Amino acid sequence: MNDSLSIDEQVARLRRGTQAIVPQDGLRAKLEKSAKTGKPLKIKLGLDPTAPDIHLGFAVVLRKLRQFQDMGHEVIIIIGDYTALIGDPSGRSATRPMLSKDEIARNGRTYVEQLARILDREKTIVRFNSEWLGALDFAQVVGLAAHMTVAQVLQREDFANRYTQRQPISLHELLYPLAQAYDSVAIHADIEMGGQDQTFNILAGRDLQEKMGQEPQVALFMPLLVGLDGEKKMSKSLGNYIGISESPLTMYSKVMSLGDAQMGVYFLLATDVPEPEFEALLAEAASGKTNPMTVKHRLAHAITALYHGDTEATAVQEEWKRVHSERQLPTDIPEIAIPPDALADGKIWIVRLITLANFAKTNGEARRLVEQGGVSLDDEKITDPQAQVAVTDGAVLKVGKKNFGKLALTTRP
Repeated sequence: MNDSLSIDEQVARLRRGTQAIVPQDGLRAKLEKSAKTGKPLKIKLGLDPTAPDIHLGFAVVLRKLRQFQDMGHEVIIIIGDYTALIGDPSGRSATRPMLSKDEIARNGRTYVEQLARILDREKTIVRFNSEWLGALDFAQVVGLAAHMTVAQVLQREDFANRYTQRQPISLHELLYPLAQAYDSVAIHADIEMGGQDQTFNILAGRDLQEKMGQEPQVALFMPLLVGLDGEKKMSKSLGNYIGISESPLTMYSKVMSLGDAQMGVYFLLATDVPEPEFEALLAEAASGKTNPMTVKHRLAHAITALYHGDTEATAVQEEWKRVHSERQLPTDIPEIAIPPDALADGKIWIVRLITLANFAKTNGEARRLVEQGGVSLDDEKITDPQAQVAVTDGAVLKVGKKNFGKLALTTRP
C-alpha cells in the first residue's frame, strides 16, 4: 500500500516497541498480501468506554495505530457499548460493575474526541459493537458459544484464580471473550491490537475467525507502560499517569519527575525519537559524559511536542528551567483568595492557608508538608505546623516544587 516504504521498512517501523506478534511472521504476510492486492488492511482496536481520559500508557497503542494509518491501512475502533454492559473482567479478581447506557454513550463520545488527538480522524472508522451483538438472537448466541469451551475460558489467569479460590464467576462474564472475539468476525479484522492484558481475548478472536471460515487476524501486543511511580502500569485511578489532554507545563513537569531508569522505555514507547539517537543519549548519561537531566529534558520536550506542538514544548521547557533550575517564580501565578473571616489580627494558620489554596486536601496532609520543609511564604521557609503567618496582599506561597499561589485579600464579610 505504501509505496514510499519497503515491506522491510514497514515491518521494522511497526515492530518498534511491540511486545509480541502472533504469529511472528503474520505481520509481514499481511503487509505483503496488502501490497499485492492493493487492498488496505483492517486494523482493529476494541475499547470499552469505561475510562474516557486517555493517558500516555493508552497512547502507546493509539500511536501504533497511527503508523498503520500513515501506511495507508484502515483503522477501525470498536467502542464496546454492548460488551461494556457486561464489563471486561480481564485482570480483575471480582465482577466489574455494569455501566448504564447513558454512561456508555457519554464515555464513548469523549473517547472519540480524544482519539483525534493521535489518530487521523478522517481515516478512522468508529463503530459500536451493539450494531451486531445487539442483533443476535438467543439461538445465535448459543451457536457462537458452541465454538468456545469452558476449559478454554478457565485458562485465563483471572478466571482460573477466582475458580480455584471459589469466588463467584457469573455466566455473563464467561461470554465476554466470546463477544469480543465476534467483533473481529463482524468486521473481518486483519490485525487486532491491544495490551498484554488482552492476550486471551485477542487470541480468541483468531480462533473464532478460523472456525467461522475467515482468515485469522494477526495479534499485535504492545507492552503496558509503567507509570510515574516506576512500579505499576500507568493508570488514572492510581494517579501515576500523564494525560494527553493535560496542560503543556503539567505534562512536561510530570515527565521530568520520572526516574532515570524509566527514560529508555518512555523514549521507545512514547516518542518518535529514533532509537540510535536516544540510545546514544542514554549511553552518554550512563558514562557520565552527559548529565541525565539533559537527556530527560530531551524526552520531556519530545513528548510534550507530540501533543502541544514544538513551539509550546520549547516555551514550557524554558519555563520549567526558569522555575526549577534557576529558582525563579513562574510567570503566571494563580491567586489564592483569602476571606477576612479566615484571618485573626491579620494572620492565618499555615495549615488553613495551604488547604485554602487547594495544595492539600486535608489538614493532616498540610501538616506533613510543613514538617517536611516544603512550605515557604515569600521565600521564608515555614517548618512549624502550628505557625500563624502574617498575610499581605501579593505574598507568594510555595508548597513543594510545583505549587505556587499569590495571596489576594478579599472584601467578602
